[in-house]
Parts: sequence; C-alpha cells; structure tokens
Amino acid sequence: MIVNMYPYLVLNGNGKEAIKFYEEALGAVTESVTTFGDSHADPDFQIPEEAKNRIMNAQLKIGKVELMLSDTFPGQPYELGSQVTIAIIPEGVEEAKSIFEKLSAGGKIGMELQETFWSPAYGQVTDRFGISWQISVQAK
Repeated sequence: MIVNMYPYLVLNGNGKEAIKFYEEALGAVTESVTTFGDSHADPDFQIPEEAKNRIMNAQLKIGKVELMLSDTFPGQPYELGSQVTIAIIPEGVEEAKSIFEKLSAGGKIGMELQETFWSPAYGQVTDRFGISWQISVQAK
C-alpha cells in the first residue's frame, strides 16, 4: 500500500528563496528543512562548500496539501521543465521494489533503489511517459 504521495519541486540552488516565496504567496507553513550541510557525515565524501547551504529536503504545508522541495546538488544537471517530480512513500521495501520495477519498465533509472541514511529504500526513475518519480520508504 502507498502511504502518501507528494508533489516535489527541484530547484537550482534557490530553494531557500522559494520557501520564503511560497510562505508569502501561498501561506505555506514550513514543517522541516534539511540542508546538504545538515546531512549525515560520510567520511568517504566531503560536502563541497557550495552545497552546504542548499536544501536537501524541505516539507511545506499549504492548506491540506504537503509539498516537498530540494535543490540540485552542485554539478547535477538542471533543465527547466524537469523541476517537478512526484514522491511516493510506500509502506515497505518490498512494495518499493515492486513499484520501482514497474515504473522503470520502458523508462530511465536516475538512481537505483538503494538504502540511504534517510530511507531503507530510495530511488529515482523517469517512466516511459517522461514523468519523474522518487520512491522512498520512511525509516522506522
């Protein structure tokens, strides 16, 4: 069972500006913000200085709708028209695998489904219709 789905905006280094804009324009309430600099320290990978203040993930509430957003990591491609994805939160890892496999059929995998420090199963895929999806199981 899918637990939740969110519209997910991907910005190019101006995520903090976008948060303030949506707070003012839409009455959004910021529920959480994590920067790349706040993320889990990996001794094998140092976060570049220009990435530390970029948004890794933010959650906003607009009325009854939850909106997520992040900045691209410096060096990642950014193309206008590809900044909206849909985040799916399945109940467990096995369901995430099944959804990921089905969405990737005829599509393109951006990030293999894998364990991350925030999720036991996270991956990115663009389906055969050009729609970008993020699959993320919530950590317990």
